Amino acid sequence: MRVWVDLTNSPHVLVMRPVVAALEADGHEVEVTARDFAQTLGLLRRFEMPHTAIGAHRGGRRASKARGLASRTAGLVRYARGRKFDVALGHGSNDVTVAARLLRIPSATAFDYEWASTQHHINCRLARSVVVPDAIPAERLERYGARGKVHPYPGLKEEYYLADFEPDDAVLGELELDPSEPLAVVRTPPEVSLYHRFEAPLFRQALEALRGTQTVVLPRTAEQRAELAAQPWLTVPEDAVDAQSLIAFADLVLSGGGTMNREAVALGTPVYTSFEGRLGAVDEALIREQRLKRLEDPAQLRVEKRAAGDRERVRRDPRKLTKLLLSALD
Repeated sequence: MRVWVDLTNSPHVLVMRPVVAALEADGHEVEVTARDFAQTLGLLRRFEMPHTAIGAHRGGRRASKARGLASRTAGLVRYARGRKFDVALGHGSNDVTVAARLLRIPSATAFDYEWASTQHHINCRLARSVVVPDAIPAERLERYGARGKVHPYPGLKEEYYLADFEPDDAVLGELELDPSEPLAVVRTPPEVSLYHRFEAPLFRQALEALRGTQTVVLPRTAEQRAELAAQPWLTVPEDAVDAQSLIAFADLVLSGGGTMNREAVALGTPVYTSFEGRLGAVDEALIREQRLKRLEDPAQLRVEKRAAGDRERVRRDPRKLTKLLLSALD
């Protein structure tokens, strides 16, 4: 079987890496296309995943996103035509879902945040299968055209793609961090996302509250990196790093988006969300379970050194996700 996987954002590399590995281990041919955005291409290089780069992010405005969708979809159609793919897979990629429909290739989409409505109105209607965490009520997805297509999985997607992960302390040396000192790891808000249309004053106040603490900030865009690098007390990596190991060794994680928060939960690291948009069902459940805390006041942030064994992990088999994605062929 020939499988086409498209990646449009950094977290998608992490989610789909074990899926690609499982497919190839079963003897299937997999080709990966990727958009030049955030650390997507850098992560593909770090994981040594062969790929073809097609298109780039066009900006956060709705009109720019529409032009980007049309342009990149056209590029994907040109790439895939004649390659005889049996199925196309993506995690939140509108581009591959539209291109696959135009080429009459069955497709599956996955996501774990249900309020990105523009994205889901496209993907859920065009894909044959919609793979989501079972924390998301199916009725929340019906307005997107997902009725009868939803294939839920238990737990967090991070518990699947981190199942074989063991932290490597080499990243501490790479960033010249002191392992004896408390460490905070911070991810910037998704300011270019449609569901997060405003500035994030709480996040900026929280960053200031961490002044004096050993702090690594992982920006999403070049513009964010340039702004943060001007603050000499922050460590701002210039390229993609082993963020999962950073999170595992951190004493506190703060993120303005979802994936890094849930990675921290999966790795047993104390974590706060500064997300100022509408919470999704996954984060709502984690907050109820007290596995994730919502930041309301920067004074909440207290970074204290954890004991080395002070963490609990849940590991799940990524082949479960692979099987659900391939339900597009049923």
